[in-house]
Amino acid sequence: MADDKKILVENEDGDSAELNANLASSPEEINADNNDLNLLADLEKVKTDLAAKSDRLLRLQADFDNFRKRMAKEKTDVAAVVEQNFLTDLLPVVDNFGRALEHSETSDAETLRKGITMIWNELVKALSKHGLEVIDTENQKFDPYYHQSIGNVKDETKADGMIAVELQRGYMAHGKVIRASMVQVVNND
Repeated sequence: MADDKKILVENEDGDSAELNANLASSPEEINADNNDLNLLADLEKVKTDLAAKSDRLLRLQADFDNFRKRMAKEKTDVAAVVEQNFLTDLLPVVDNFGRALEHSETSDAETLRKGITMIWNELVKALSKHGLEVIDTENQKFDPYYHQSIGNVKDETKADGMIAVELQRGYMAHGKVIRASMVQVVNND
């Protein structure tokens, strides 16, 4: 059984308060107090662990955010290098077009045509170097993945579903269609 004892507490200002203190007198009460102390110690340990894990989580979030920003910057940098390389490969085409324009008034039509053909071949070579491919439509069956039909035509020399006319050339880059060929398809019905 606990004995009630009054304790007088005074602070620096001279105020005082009287508290009732229960003094444990039995072993059960002492064990209960020890259990309370153990629970308080466990609670403090859990609080410390939680604070440490919370701090670790914040650090991981910051690390991930930094990683994401670094990857975005690297992606932008790589894209800029690819674009610069592409533009560098097109500069000879630009130069040759400039020369052709300078000499267009003094050249005859055949010389001008040969010059434009050379520039065209140079442009196709530069674009091919960067993965551009022409979608073939000659003697091909219509495929909606590669072709866009804008109409049907009758042509007794070709089977139904075959491409009759290519109106606009289609292109692929690295195996992916970037512009479908605009075509007319044979329909003899």
